[in-house]
Amino acid sequence: MTEILSVMPRYKAYKDSGVAWIGEIPKSWVLIRGSYIFKIINKRSKNGNEALLTVSEHHGVKLRAESNVNMFMAESYVGYKICYPGDLVINSLWAWSRGLGFSNIHGIVSTAYSVFRPDTFKYDKSFLNYLLRTKKYVDQYFIASKGIWISRLQLSDSAFLKIPILSPPISEQTTIANFLDCKTAKIDQAVAIKEKQIQLLKERKQILIQTAVTKGLDPNVPMADSGVEWIGQVPAHWTLKRLKFLFSSTGGGTPSKERKDYWQGNIPWVSPKDMKSDHITTTQDFVTEKGLRESSSNLIEIGSVLLVCRSGILQRKIPIAINKVPVCLNQDMKALTPISKILSEYFLYFVKGNNNFLRAECVKQGATVESIETELFENSFCVVPPLGEQKFIVSHIQTQSAKIDKAIDIQAQMIEKLKEYKATLINAAVTGKIKVPDPAESKIVA
Repeated sequence: MTEILSVMPRYKAYKDSGVAWIGEIPKSWVLIRGSYIFKIINKRSKNGNEALLTVSEHHGVKLRAESNVNMFMAESYVGYKICYPGDLVINSLWAWSRGLGFSNIHGIVSTAYSVFRPDTFKYDKSFLNYLLRTKKYVDQYFIASKGIWISRLQLSDSAFLKIPILSPPISEQTTIANFLDCKTAKIDQAVAIKEKQIQLLKERKQILIQTAVTKGLDPNVPMADSGVEWIGQVPAHWTLKRLKFLFSSTGGGTPSKERKDYWQGNIPWVSPKDMKSDHITTTQDFVTEKGLRESSSNLIEIGSVLLVCRSGILQRKIPIAINKVPVCLNQDMKALTPISKILSEYFLYFVKGNNNFLRAECVKQGATVESIETELFENSFCVVPPLGEQKFIVSHIQTQSAKIDKAIDIQAQMIEKLKEYKATLINAAVTGKIKVPDPAESKIVA
């Protein structure tokens, strides 16, 4: 899609900006240091009753109540910085991660934020918003930020105000901003459509799995009531068994982190952060044989079902996988080893297909985080087809899921290309690499 930009008109003449990271700019444009464009605003709230705002990488400034923010809530917001519509708000600790934007709301922000007001007679805030959130500028915030760790890098007001700002004539700024508003809205709409398509594909996959593991693949087979409300009717020749009669359960543990001789070995140590695919072949952490032997962790045989039993992710799903190599587990995991006529792969799909029901039945809120109640889980039911049928069901799910996954991947790639095009278009327009058509000139020509 970036090839589209190559056919768009360019300015008649360019000049060297004198700044290496900016390069050439249109001859009629100038570079002005930020201190000549913005003034620092340090007005403080007297009662803390104004709307509390936050800044996000993706959405700029918005109401904190509408944001998915897990930061602690202050007892009082007295003394917080006040910002008005049109003010630039920068999270000084996250400027290097695009944590800035112009506010459309009168509200208050943390004292860790910076508030600036542009000269609105010479600068269009929408143009500045596009410009200051481009990768070129975000890279400069990173360079200008100071701190020991990346998570503590801070962009000071003085450092920001030293950054040179690209400055076309204000009429041109408005033309560019209006052009980008129109184009990016269309791109965002296309992205939203494809995201919806991905969601529908995921729902189709979920239905495929749930139907296969509870109804089977033969629509003509006699059915019988399972006696379990969320399972419903199942093929009459299938059996219904509690999980404690199908698997033996093994817990995990963590070798002492203070013992270096326990770590950096060759035994994969599975924790919830490793549970991102259906099959585990490697992990982020490894323990030594001594670490395994002298801890409460156990070596888990190949082909066991690994389950996250304590984690905040249980609010959304039960992560489950099968180990393809011998592993050991941390204390937030359990391994289920088949002791009856059930395939690990079949059970994996049974859990995936009935995730919401199993979560509702077995996951409980603890003092700090969600966990699976062992007794409730072990007494949950699973419908068990004959082994031959289990193999056929697993094969069917894998074949059909692969087709759906491929369709999802195609949509995801298209989304990435759209986002890449959007970023490239914005950068090209606000840095003068392309000349945005002036609507007034277009009407005259027409």
